[in-house]
Amino acid sequence: MISNSFNALIIKNKIGTLTILIVSSLFSIALLAFRVVYTSSTSYSFFVWNLFLAWIPYGISLLLFLNEEQIKRNILVLPIIFIWLLFFPNAPYILTDLFHLKQPHNIPFWYDLVLFISFVSNGLILGFLSLSDIQSFIEKKFSKVTGWIFTIAALLTGSFGIYIGRYLRWNSWDIISNPFALSRDLIVRLLNPIAHPRTYCVTILFFVLLTLIYLTFKIITKDSSSKKKDREVAF
Repeated sequence: MISNSFNALIIKNKIGTLTILIVSSLFSIALLAFRVVYTSSTSYSFFVWNLFLAWIPYGISLLLFLNEEQIKRNILVLPIIFIWLLFFPNAPYILTDLFHLKQPHNIPFWYDLVLFISFVSNGLILGFLSLSDIQSFIEKKFSKVTGWIFTIAALLTGSFGIYIGRYLRWNSWDIISNPFALSRDLIVRLLNPIAHPRTYCVTILFFVLLTLIYLTFKIITKDSSSKKKDREVAF
């Protein structure tokens, strides 16, 4: 099974991407480990957990992408997509960890800046790669329009998830462990938007930001893919 998965990664040109993501994540963890040793402080250890959460949607989309030929029935797709959507907001949420960046007393500020950017960029890249794979899967399974509708909905959900996680302090698993309290908080804000302006301001601004970054990401990857195909044809 491991051999088949590895072969699938090679065939679908995923091995290089997966390798650099692992190396980049390990670099972030190494930066944090050095900081812990140097300062004798574990104040930023939450970064490791948040990065792990950002890996979950990527792992789900990767498994789905590698096994798309085996998934023939749409009824099997829906629960997988739902689970992915449940964890996807954890990837862009890592942006808000920048709130914790402040002038340190026992290590250069530039070091913490590199540390923060490293974790945040890894989280965003994992999220966008994951979303791109899910979008491609949906487009093949249904249509291009359906793929983009889902993508916009996912970015909006992720933006709202950023607000829920940062300001209401809810987590993905609270949908199962504490669904009634979570639902109450959400319904109150949905039914009375005027009383909760921050909910909508945070969600809308992050939605615009994430959408612009994702569109840029898609254009870059599309141009790169087109150039690769042109070289192959020329060869």
